[in-house]
Amino acid sequence: MQINPVKQLKVWRTFSDGSRCLVGTLAQNRQGVFFQYHADYLACFDHLSPFNLRFDSTLQLGPRDPHHGLQGVFADSLPDGWGLLLMDRVFRQAGILPTQITAMDRLAFVGAGALGALSYEPISDLKADDDKAIISVAEIGLEAQAVFDGQTTEVLAALVNAGSSGGARPKAQLYFHQDNQAVCSTRAVADSSAYLVKFTSSQIALGHEEGLCEAVYLTLAQQAGIEVPKWRLIDAPKQSGAAKWVALQRFDTQVLPNGREGRWHLHSACGLLDADFRMPSLDYVDLIKASSLLCKSPSAGQAQFRRAMFNLFALNQDDHSKNSAFLQRDDGQWQLAPFYDVTFSPSPYGEHATAFAGFGKQPSLKAIQQLASHANFANWSQAQQVIAEVVAAISQFGSVASELGVSKDIISLINQQLAQVYQDNKQLLP
Repeated sequence: MQINPVKQLKVWRTFSDGSRCLVGTLAQNRQGVFFQYHADYLACFDHLSPFNLRFDSTLQLGPRDPHHGLQGVFADSLPDGWGLLLMDRVFRQAGILPTQITAMDRLAFVGAGALGALSYEPISDLKADDDKAIISVAEIGLEAQAVFDGQTTEVLAALVNAGSSGGARPKAQLYFHQDNQAVCSTRAVADSSAYLVKFTSSQIALGHEEGLCEAVYLTLAQQAGIEVPKWRLIDAPKQSGAAKWVALQRFDTQVLPNGREGRWHLHSACGLLDADFRMPSLDYVDLIKASSLLCKSPSAGQAQFRRAMFNLFALNQDDHSKNSAFLQRDDGQWQLAPFYDVTFSPSPYGEHATAFAGFGKQPSLKAIQQLASHANFANWSQAQQVIAEVVAAISQFGSVASELGVSKDIISLINQQLAQVYQDNKQLLP
Protein backbone atom coordinates (compact mmCIF):
# COMPACT_ATOMS: atom_id res chain seq x y z
CA MET A 1 0.00 0.00 0.00
CA GLN A 2 1.25 3.48 -0.85
CA ILE A 3 1.19 5.85 2.11
CA ASN A 4 1.05 9.61 1.87
CA PRO A 5 3.03 10.94 4.84
CA VAL A 6 1.21 13.38 7.10
CA LYS A 7 2.48 16.89 6.37
CA GLN A 8 0.44 18.96 8.81
CA LEU A 9 -1.47 18.47 12.07
CA LYS A 10 -3.49 20.76 14.27
CA VAL A 11 -2.66 20.43 17.98
CA TRP A 12 -5.57 20.82 20.41
CA ARG A 13 -5.67 21.02 24.19
CA THR A 14 -8.55 19.79 26.35
CA PHE A 15 -9.06 21.51 29.71
CA SER A 16 -10.40 20.18 33.00
CA ASP A 17 -13.95 21.33 32.19
CA GLY A 18 -13.95 19.51 28.84
CA SER A 19 -13.50 22.64 26.72
CA ARG A 20 -10.92 22.65 23.91
CA CYS A 21 -8.56 25.19 22.41
CA LEU A 22 -6.34 25.14 19.33
CA VAL A 23 -2.73 25.20 20.55
CA GLY A 24 -0.93 25.45 17.22
CA THR A 25 0.19 23.62 14.11
CA LEU A 26 2.79 20.96 13.41
CA ALA A 27 4.17 20.84 9.86
CA GLN A 28 6.76 18.56 8.29
CA ASN A 29 9.06 19.00 5.31
CA ARG A 30 12.48 17.67 4.35
CA GLN A 31 14.14 19.81 7.03
CA GLY A 32 12.10 18.25 9.82
CA VAL A 33 9.03 18.95 11.96
CA PHE A 34 8.15 22.56 12.74
CA PHE A 35 5.72 23.84 15.37
CA GLN A 36 4.02 27.22 15.63
CA TYR A 37 1.78 28.38 18.48
CA HIS A 38 -1.63 29.77 17.55
CA ALA A 39 -2.01 33.47 18.39
CA ASP A 40 -5.15 32.93 20.49
CA TYR A 41 -3.42 30.31 22.62
CA LEU A 42 -0.45 32.63 23.22
CA ALA A 43 -2.85 35.40 24.28
CA CYS A 44 -4.98 33.35 26.68
CA PHE A 45 -3.01 30.42 28.06
CA ASP A 46 0.39 29.29 29.29
CA HIS A 47 3.50 27.60 28.01
CA LEU A 48 3.19 23.85 27.33
CA SER A 49 6.93 23.15 27.63
CA PRO A 50 8.94 25.91 29.30
CA PHE A 51 12.50 24.60 28.99
CA ASN A 52 13.00 23.75 25.32
CA LEU A 53 10.11 25.37 23.45
CA ARG A 54 9.80 29.13 23.01
CA PHE A 55 6.45 30.66 23.94
CA ASP A 56 6.04 32.87 20.88
CA SER A 57 4.71 32.78 17.33
CA THR A 58 7.96 31.80 15.59
CA LEU A 59 8.39 28.56 13.65
CA GLN A 60 10.33 26.10 15.82
CA LEU A 61 12.18 23.12 14.37
CA GLY A 62 12.16 19.98 16.49
CA PRO A 63 15.53 18.51 17.47
CA ARG A 64 16.68 15.50 15.45
CA ASP A 65 17.20 13.53 18.68
CA PRO A 66 15.98 12.05 20.94
CA HIS A 67 12.30 12.20 19.82
CA HIS A 68 12.51 11.23 16.12
CA GLY A 69 12.44 14.89 15.08
CA LEU A 70 9.50 15.92 17.26
CA GLN A 71 9.52 18.51 20.00
CA GLY A 72 9.52 16.71 23.36
CA VAL A 73 6.07 17.85 24.44
CA PHE A 74 4.48 16.23 21.38
CA ALA A 75 6.69 13.15 21.54
CA ASP A 76 5.10 12.55 24.96
CA SER A 77 1.86 11.76 23.11
CA LEU A 78 3.43 8.79 21.34
CA PRO A 79 3.42 5.34 22.90
CA ASP A 80 6.46 3.14 23.24
CA GLY A 81 6.85 -0.58 23.68
CA TRP A 82 3.36 -2.06 23.91
CA GLY A 83 1.57 0.82 22.19
CA LEU A 84 4.02 0.80 19.29
CA LEU A 85 3.58 -2.96 18.89
CA LEU A 86 -0.18 -2.52 18.48
CA MET A 87 0.21 0.44 16.15
CA ASP A 88 2.70 -1.39 13.96
CA ARG A 89 0.35 -4.40 13.72
CA VAL A 90 -2.29 -2.12 12.21
CA PHE A 91 0.18 -0.59 9.76
CA ARG A 92 1.43 -4.02 8.67
CA GLN A 93 -2.12 -5.28 8.18
CA ALA A 94 -2.61 -2.32 5.82
CA GLY A 95 0.51 -3.32 3.88
CA ILE A 96 2.69 -0.55 5.35
CA LEU A 97 6.08 -1.26 6.90
CA PRO A 98 6.86 0.55 10.17
CA THR A 99 9.99 1.97 8.48
CA GLN A 100 7.68 3.88 6.13
CA ILE A 101 5.95 5.61 9.03
CA THR A 102 6.99 9.03 10.33
CA ALA A 103 6.48 10.39 13.83
CA MET A 104 3.81 12.70 12.39
CA ASP A 105 1.98 9.67 10.95
CA ARG A 106 2.02 8.14 14.41
CA LEU A 107 0.65 11.30 16.03
CA ALA A 108 -2.21 11.28 13.51
CA PHE A 109 -2.90 7.67 14.43
CA VAL A 110 -2.94 8.50 18.16
CA GLY A 111 -5.39 11.34 17.52
CA ALA A 112 -7.26 11.95 20.78
CA GLY A 113 -5.98 8.76 22.41
CA ALA A 114 -2.83 10.10 24.06
CA LEU A 115 -2.32 10.45 27.76
CA GLY A 116 -2.59 14.05 28.90
CA ALA A 117 -4.47 16.96 27.36
CA LEU A 118 -3.13 17.12 23.79
CA SER A 119 -4.82 15.69 20.70
CA TYR A 120 -4.11 15.81 16.99
CA GLU A 121 -6.22 16.35 13.87
CA PRO A 122 -6.89 15.11 11.27
CA ILE A 123 -6.94 11.57 12.63
CA SER A 124 -5.38 8.85 10.49
CA ASP A 125 -7.68 6.91 8.18
CA LEU A 126 -6.11 3.74 9.59
CA LYS A 127 -7.52 4.44 13.06
CA ALA A 128 -10.65 2.29 13.10
CA ASP A 129 -13.71 3.00 15.20
CA ASP A 130 -14.23 0.55 18.05
CA ASP A 131 -16.06 -2.50 16.83
CA LYS A 132 -16.88 -3.16 20.49
CA ALA A 133 -17.09 0.09 22.43
CA ILE A 134 -18.44 -1.83 25.43
CA ILE A 135 -16.31 -4.80 26.42
CA SER A 136 -15.52 -6.91 29.46
CA VAL A 137 -12.22 -6.36 31.25
CA ALA A 138 -11.56 -10.10 31.00
CA GLU A 139 -12.02 -10.13 27.23
CA ILE A 140 -9.71 -7.23 26.50
CA GLY A 141 -7.13 -8.53 29.00
CA LEU A 142 -7.01 -11.98 27.43
CA GLU A 143 -6.73 -10.39 23.99
CA ALA A 144 -3.83 -8.23 25.16
CA GLN A 145 -2.10 -11.23 26.70
CA ALA A 146 -2.51 -13.28 23.50
CA VAL A 147 -1.00 -10.49 21.38
CA PHE A 148 1.88 -9.94 23.82
CA ASP A 149 2.65 -13.67 24.01
CA GLY A 150 2.57 -14.02 20.21
CA GLN A 151 -0.49 -16.28 20.17
CA THR A 152 -2.39 -14.16 17.63
CA THR A 153 -1.62 -11.74 14.85
CA GLU A 154 -5.11 -10.22 14.82
CA VAL A 155 -5.76 -7.17 16.98
CA LEU A 156 -9.18 -5.95 18.10
CA ALA A 157 -9.86 -2.31 17.28
CA ALA A 158 -10.90 -1.90 20.93
CA LEU A 159 -7.47 -3.03 22.10
CA VAL A 160 -5.66 -0.72 19.66
CA ASN A 161 -7.74 2.25 20.72
CA ALA A 162 -7.09 1.47 24.38
CA GLY A 163 -3.39 0.78 23.99
CA SER A 164 -1.64 4.07 23.22
CA SER A 165 0.14 4.44 26.56
CA GLY A 166 3.83 3.90 27.21
CA GLY A 167 5.79 1.02 28.66
CA ALA A 168 6.55 -2.48 27.49
CA ARG A 169 3.91 -4.43 29.44
CA PRO A 170 0.45 -5.18 27.97
CA LYS A 171 -2.05 -2.62 29.23
CA ALA A 172 -5.16 -0.68 28.28
CA GLN A 173 -6.70 2.71 28.93
CA LEU A 174 -10.23 1.81 29.98
CA TYR A 175 -13.33 3.43 31.46
CA PHE A 176 -15.02 1.43 34.20
CA HIS A 177 -18.75 1.75 34.58
CA GLN A 178 -19.87 2.68 38.09
CA ASP A 179 -22.72 0.17 38.21
CA ASN A 180 -20.76 -2.80 36.83
CA GLN A 181 -17.02 -2.95 37.41
CA ALA A 182 -16.65 -6.00 35.15
CA VAL A 183 -17.75 -3.94 32.16
CA CYS A 184 -15.65 -1.24 30.57
CA SER A 185 -15.33 0.80 27.40
CA THR A 186 -12.48 2.30 25.43
CA ARG A 187 -13.99 5.78 25.47
CA ALA A 188 -15.58 7.92 28.14
CA VAL A 189 -19.25 7.50 28.95
CA ALA A 190 -21.39 9.03 31.68
CA ASP A 191 -20.93 7.52 35.15
CA SER A 192 -17.54 6.00 34.35
CA SER A 193 -14.00 6.47 35.67
CA ALA A 194 -10.77 6.36 33.69
CA TYR A 195 -8.20 3.68 34.57
CA LEU A 196 -4.99 2.26 33.19
CA VAL A 197 -5.19 -1.53 33.59
CA LYS A 198 -1.95 -3.50 33.49
CA PHE A 199 -2.20 -7.11 32.39
CA THR A 200 0.34 -9.87 33.00
CA SER A 201 2.29 -12.48 31.10
CA SER A 202 4.56 -15.39 31.95
CA GLN A 203 7.19 -13.63 29.84
CA ILE A 204 7.66 -10.61 32.11
CA ALA A 205 10.04 -10.54 35.05
CA LEU A 206 7.62 -11.35 37.89
CA GLY A 207 5.24 -13.31 35.67
CA HIS A 208 1.61 -13.20 36.66
CA GLU A 209 2.46 -11.65 40.04
CA GLU A 210 3.71 -8.42 38.45
CA GLY A 211 0.49 -6.58 39.21
CA LEU A 212 0.40 -7.75 42.82
CA CYS A 213 3.98 -6.59 43.35
CA GLU A 214 3.23 -3.19 41.87
CA ALA A 215 0.30 -2.88 44.26
CA VAL A 216 2.65 -3.68 47.15
CA TYR A 217 5.12 -1.03 46.03
CA LEU A 218 2.38 1.57 45.64
CA THR A 219 1.29 0.79 49.19
CA LEU A 220 4.84 1.12 50.52
CA ALA A 221 5.45 4.36 48.62
CA GLN A 222 2.29 5.86 50.08
CA GLN A 223 3.38 4.78 53.56
CA ALA A 224 6.70 6.52 52.85
CA GLY A 225 4.87 9.81 52.32
CA ILE A 226 4.80 9.75 48.50
CA GLU A 227 1.72 10.62 46.46
CA VAL A 228 0.71 7.68 44.26
CA PRO A 229 -2.23 7.13 41.89
CA LYS A 230 -5.38 5.60 43.31
CA TRP A 231 -5.38 1.92 42.46
CA ARG A 232 -7.23 -1.31 42.96
CA LEU A 233 -6.80 -4.96 42.16
CA ILE A 234 -9.36 -6.56 39.87
CA ASP A 235 -10.08 -10.24 39.44
CA ALA A 236 -8.43 -11.80 36.40
CA PRO A 237 -10.02 -14.74 34.53
CA LYS A 238 -8.53 -18.11 35.40
CA GLN A 239 -7.28 -18.76 31.87
CA SER A 240 -5.05 -15.66 32.13
CA GLY A 241 -2.79 -17.35 34.68
CA ALA A 242 -3.09 -14.36 37.02
CA ALA A 243 -5.12 -14.01 40.18
CA LYS A 244 -5.33 -10.22 39.96
CA TRP A 245 -4.58 -7.37 37.58
CA VAL A 246 -3.71 -3.93 38.90
CA ALA A 247 -5.79 -0.95 37.74
CA LEU A 248 -4.55 2.59 38.35
CA GLN A 249 -6.96 5.48 38.23
CA ARG A 250 -5.72 8.01 35.69
CA PHE A 251 -4.57 11.30 37.18
CA ASP A 252 -4.59 13.16 33.85
CA THR A 253 -8.32 12.82 33.22
CA GLN A 254 -11.74 12.83 34.83
CA VAL A 255 -15.08 11.91 33.31
CA LEU A 256 -17.57 14.75 33.72
CA PRO A 257 -21.28 14.21 34.49
CA ASN A 258 -22.18 14.73 30.83
CA GLY A 259 -19.80 11.95 29.77
CA ARG A 260 -17.17 14.28 28.35
CA GLU A 261 -13.59 14.19 29.57
CA GLY A 262 -11.72 16.86 31.45
CA ARG A 263 -7.95 16.67 31.00
CA TRP A 264 -4.74 17.99 32.56
CA HIS A 265 -1.62 18.56 30.51
CA LEU A 266 0.94 15.83 31.25
CA HIS A 267 4.64 16.31 30.45
CA SER A 268 7.33 13.71 31.15
CA ALA A 269 10.87 14.52 32.21
CA CYS A 270 11.89 12.82 28.97
CA GLY A 271 9.95 15.33 26.87
CA LEU A 272 10.61 18.33 29.09
CA LEU A 273 14.38 17.89 29.32
CA ASP A 274 15.02 16.02 26.04
CA ALA A 275 16.41 13.13 28.10
CA ASP A 276 16.38 9.89 26.10
CA PHE A 277 14.48 7.27 28.10
CA ARG A 278 16.09 4.41 26.15
CA MET A 279 19.47 4.95 27.79
CA PRO A 280 20.82 6.45 31.04
CA SER A 281 20.59 10.16 30.27
CA LEU A 282 19.20 11.77 33.40
CA ASP A 283 20.49 12.51 36.89
CA TYR A 284 18.39 13.11 39.99
CA VAL A 285 20.33 16.36 40.40
CA ASP A 286 18.77 17.62 37.16
CA LEU A 287 15.35 16.18 37.99
CA ILE A 288 15.28 17.77 41.44
CA LYS A 289 16.40 21.16 40.13
CA ALA A 290 13.91 21.04 37.25
CA SER A 291 11.08 20.10 39.64
CA SER A 292 11.77 23.02 41.98
CA LEU A 293 12.06 25.45 39.08
CA LEU A 294 9.03 24.27 37.11
CA CYS A 295 6.71 23.92 40.09
CA LYS A 296 8.08 27.11 41.70
CA SER A 297 8.25 25.33 45.03
CA PRO A 298 11.09 24.02 47.23
CA SER A 299 8.75 21.24 48.36
CA ALA A 300 8.68 19.81 44.82
CA GLY A 301 12.45 19.25 44.99
CA GLN A 302 12.12 17.61 48.39
CA ALA A 303 9.33 15.35 47.13
CA GLN A 304 11.53 14.34 44.20
CA PHE A 305 14.37 13.54 46.63
CA ARG A 306 12.01 11.29 48.60
CA ARG A 307 11.08 9.44 45.39
CA ALA A 308 14.75 9.05 44.48
CA MET A 309 15.47 7.47 47.86
CA PHE A 310 12.51 5.14 47.48
CA ASN A 311 13.75 4.00 44.09
CA LEU A 312 17.22 3.42 45.52
CA PHE A 313 16.21 1.35 48.55
CA ALA A 314 13.28 -0.42 46.83
CA LEU A 315 15.44 -1.50 43.87
CA ASN A 316 13.27 0.26 41.31
CA GLN A 317 16.05 0.67 38.76
CA ASP A 318 13.73 1.21 35.79
CA ASP A 319 13.54 4.86 36.86
CA HIS A 320 14.06 6.30 33.36
CA SER A 321 13.00 9.75 32.22
CA LYS A 322 9.51 8.71 31.08
CA ASN A 323 8.73 7.48 34.58
CA SER A 324 8.81 10.98 36.06
CA ALA A 325 6.25 13.54 34.94
CA PHE A 326 4.53 16.83 35.70
CA LEU A 327 0.93 18.03 35.47
CA GLN A 328 -0.11 21.53 34.41
CA ARG A 329 -3.40 22.96 35.63
CA ASP A 330 -5.64 25.10 33.46
CA ASP A 331 -4.16 28.25 35.07
CA GLY A 332 -0.65 27.26 33.98
CA GLN A 333 0.65 26.12 37.37
CA TRP A 334 2.76 22.94 37.45
CA GLN A 335 2.92 20.15 40.02
CA LEU A 336 4.55 16.74 40.27
CA ALA A 337 2.47 13.95 38.79
CA PRO A 338 1.83 11.09 41.24
CA PHE A 339 4.59 8.48 41.53
CA TYR A 340 3.88 5.82 38.88
CA ASP A 341 5.46 2.72 37.30
CA VAL A 342 6.99 1.96 40.67
CA THR A 343 7.79 -1.68 41.33
CA PHE A 344 10.63 -4.11 42.01
CA SER A 345 12.72 -3.85 38.83
CA PRO A 346 16.45 -4.58 39.10
CA SER A 347 18.33 -3.90 35.88
CA PRO A 348 20.63 -6.43 34.18
CA TYR A 349 23.67 -4.32 35.08
CA GLY A 350 22.53 -3.46 38.59
CA GLU A 351 22.38 0.27 37.85
CA HIS A 352 19.60 2.85 37.86
CA ALA A 353 18.45 4.53 34.65
CA THR A 354 18.61 7.85 36.51
CA ALA A 355 21.89 8.51 38.31
CA PHE A 356 22.40 9.82 41.84
CA ALA A 357 24.83 12.73 41.33
CA GLY A 358 26.78 10.60 38.89
CA PHE A 359 26.39 7.21 40.61
CA GLY A 360 24.35 4.50 38.90
CA LYS A 361 24.34 2.43 42.09
CA GLN A 362 25.61 2.60 45.67
CA PRO A 363 25.88 6.40 45.65
CA SER A 364 28.38 7.88 48.05
CA LEU A 365 27.33 9.84 51.13
CA LYS A 366 28.68 12.98 49.48
CA ALA A 367 26.55 12.37 46.37
CA ILE A 368 23.31 12.06 48.35
CA GLN A 369 24.21 15.08 50.43
CA GLN A 370 24.58 16.93 47.13
CA LEU A 371 21.09 15.79 46.09
CA ALA A 372 19.72 16.95 49.43
CA SER A 373 21.34 20.36 48.99
CA HIS A 374 19.70 20.79 45.57
CA ALA A 375 16.40 19.65 47.11
CA ASN A 376 16.37 22.68 49.44
CA PHE A 377 16.56 20.84 52.76
CA ALA A 378 17.55 23.09 55.63
CA ASN A 379 20.22 20.64 56.69
CA TRP A 380 21.45 17.07 56.14
CA SER A 381 19.65 15.80 59.23
CA GLN A 382 16.32 16.82 57.68
CA ALA A 383 17.14 14.84 54.53
CA GLN A 384 18.25 11.85 56.60
CA GLN A 385 14.88 11.84 58.31
CA VAL A 386 13.26 11.45 54.89
CA ILE A 387 15.59 8.54 54.09
CA ALA A 388 14.74 6.89 57.42
CA GLU A 389 10.99 7.20 56.71
CA VAL A 390 11.46 5.63 53.27
CA VAL A 391 13.52 2.73 54.62
CA ALA A 392 11.00 2.11 57.42
CA ALA A 393 8.19 1.83 54.87
CA ILE A 394 10.15 -0.51 52.58
CA SER A 395 10.97 -2.77 55.55
CA GLN A 396 7.27 -3.68 55.59
CA PHE A 397 7.48 -5.32 52.16
CA GLY A 398 7.06 -8.87 53.42
CA SER A 399 3.96 -8.24 55.50
CA VAL A 400 2.23 -6.07 52.87
CA ALA A 401 3.08 -8.54 50.08
CA SER A 402 1.68 -11.41 52.10
CA GLU A 403 -1.56 -9.51 52.75
CA LEU A 404 -2.00 -8.80 49.03
CA GLY A 405 -1.43 -12.42 48.01
CA VAL A 406 2.13 -12.43 46.64
CA SER A 407 3.60 -15.95 46.73
CA LYS A 408 6.15 -16.91 49.36
CA ASP A 409 8.81 -17.60 46.73
CA ILE A 410 8.53 -14.12 45.23
CA ILE A 411 8.46 -12.51 48.69
CA SER A 412 11.63 -14.38 49.64
CA LEU A 413 13.39 -13.46 46.39
CA ILE A 414 12.58 -9.76 46.68
CA ASN A 415 13.33 -9.60 50.42
CA GLN A 416 16.81 -11.01 49.85
CA GLN A 417 17.61 -8.35 47.29
CA LEU A 418 16.09 -5.55 49.37
CA ALA A 419 18.24 -6.65 52.29
CA GLN A 420 21.35 -6.43 50.11
CA VAL A 421 20.40 -2.95 48.86
CA TYR A 422 19.94 -1.86 52.47
CA GLN A 423 23.41 -3.15 53.39
CA ASP A 424 24.92 -1.38 50.38
CA ASN A 425 23.38 1.98 51.26
CA LYS A 426 22.86 2.01 55.05
CA GLN A 427 25.61 4.59 55.47
CA LEU A 428 23.04 7.17 54.29
CA LEU A 429 20.86 6.63 57.37
CA PRO A 430 21.12 8.59 60.60
